Amino acid sequence: MIGRLIPRQAGIVPRNGGGEPWLAAVIAALLFLACLSAVGAVAADRAAQGWARQLRAEATVQVRPRVGETGAEAAARAAQTLAGVAGVEEAAAMDRETAEALLRPWVGDAVLPDLPLPYLVTVRLDPDAPASAVSLSRALAEGGVDATVDDHSLWRGEAERSAALITTLALAAFLLTAGASGAAIVYAVQAGMAAQTSLIETLSLNGADDGRIAGLFQTRYALLAAGAGAAGAAAAMALVAGLRFLGGADGVTPALPLAWSDVLMLSPCPLLAATVALVAARITALARLRGGR
Repeated sequence: MIGRLIPRQAGIVPRNGGGEPWLAAVIAALLFLACLSAVGAVAADRAAQGWARQLRAEATVQVRPRVGETGAEAAARAAQTLAGVAGVEEAAAMDRETAEALLRPWVGDAVLPDLPLPYLVTVRLDPDAPASAVSLSRALAEGGVDATVDDHSLWRGEAERSAALITTLALAAFLLTAGASGAAIVYAVQAGMAAQTSLIETLSLNGADDGRIAGLFQTRYALLAAGAGAAGAAAAMALVAGLRFLGGADGVTPALPLAWSDVLMLSPCPLLAATVALVAARITALARLRGGR
């Protein structure tokens, strides 16, 4: 597409002027980092939304048995009561084996048999219209169940704040690397054209109009940036695809879940890099031509 928009006489411009190979390598490295930062920001936001959604969809109820009632019976009665509340999809009493499995990584096996455990009921809420802690507590009170409802609001707030901080830092890293990439592209254009001032003057003295000369340089540097951008984006896409393939749905870690759409998201990077270089080359060439008169 770029080749249809720019003149074919770009071969007039030397290909190694201004240390272009080294500048192309810098552009590729910066674009690689910018692509990884963009994927990190998207994955962090995806994780934040997933954590908040999961916490909003669950609640835990601690039940205290009445006199003459076992803890298991009280938990079963609480689960039956909560199952009929609007906004609750499922309520189930947690048995001791499940509770011990949750505590085993923290306390070990030695003390578990003698450890007094609370009687809990896990509640799965309707994600579209979840029941509130107030409605759950009211239903338990009306059913004669002595219990405390935890809707995870405290943990949800902490998780959302932590995830928002991660997303902000990843976005800031992306903006910094993307800005550095754009600056490197502009510098590459200006450095290359500074080394070819004599060529610009020669073309102008031989009757080439300003638009034609600018077209030659914008072609050269658009192709340079597009090639470097393609290299950086391809390396980032390969890394993200590898992590997604090896890690399954979570992409190696649930903290930064990756998706195949993240790979496709990076595909416009070469075009963006080429556009920046094209505009910078045209502005720089026209400015030099008009300043030399």
